[in-house]
Amino acid sequence: MGEVKPEVLSLLKRTRESLFLAIDHAVAGKRIGDIGSAVQEHVEPFGYSVVRELVGHGIGKKLHEKPDVPNYGKRGTGIKLQEGLVICIEPMINLGSKNIMQGKDGWTIRTVDGYPSAHFELTVVVKKKNRMSFQHSDILKRYLE
Repeated sequence: MGEVKPEVLSLLKRTRESLFLAIDHAVAGKRIGDIGSAVQEHVEPFGYSVVRELVGHGIGKKLHEKPDVPNYGKRGTGIKLQEGLVICIEPMINLGSKNIMQGKDGWTIRTVDGYPSAHFELTVVVKKKNRMSFQHSDILKRYLE
């Protein structure tokens, strides 16, 4: 298979960390912007960019429902999270530019500049108190390692 470059391993690590930080904000009373800003504020200081066109989403009777859950934004903005809401948080972070393109097959997504991208995804239920946080998610972290 070959070896993974250190900069790609770092991208994967930071993207995964941003997912857990975002989950920390999936609490009733917070806002959608709190989730996105957690991702953005974590990865951008490392020089990574956040994909804008593809976002997380609500899950219910259909796989993709409202609300959209962007991986960027401002704290305190967007809809208020209600207990019981089921959302998919899925940071998509690029080593280079944030720009992406869709392949001719209508499915494949690539970065415009050809640099690597990382994507992690989890579905969570919004509760009054978040029981799984970045600091306390040992079981899940082991699964993802």
